[in-house]
Amino acid sequence: MTTFIGDITCKLDTKGRFLFPSAYKKQITDSVIDSYVVKKDIFEKCLILYPIDEWERQVDAIRKKLNPYNREHSKFLRGFYKNTAEVSLDGNNRILVSKNLLNLIGAKKELQLIGLDTKIEIWAKENYENIEHNDEDFAQLAEKILGNEE
Repeated sequence: MTTFIGDITCKLDTKGRFLFPSAYKKQITDSVIDSYVVKKDIFEKCLILYPIDEWERQVDAIRKKLNPYNREHSKFLRGFYKNTAEVSLDGNNRILVSKNLLNLIGAKKELQLIGLDTKIEIWAKENYENIEHNDEDFAQLAEKILGNEE
């Protein structure tokens, strides 16, 4: 399984393409993957880029929890797939993201890519820089989530 780490700034071209970082390409441990799914994040003003095999794992987990004849489940599924697209690397290792998706996160010229385990967050660089990154808040969160393990 692939684990992505690292924060990388990328430039967007006028068509909405960015060069897939070689640092991330080197971190792909499975067979060469050039196919991805990009979707709007549920919680943040960013996009999430999943390698296709991780996307399939996510969808499998969701399928196991949903009943297609339950209205709430159908509503969730509709929301989950909204603003989702399959993308792939072109011959120059670029990914084309639709203008619609880029507009949802306010991306103009630069992106900030954040490797988060099995996925990559894609932020408009200026939005990511405006997030307050407080070390003490992170330490308290780590203690809350991990500190009570026995």
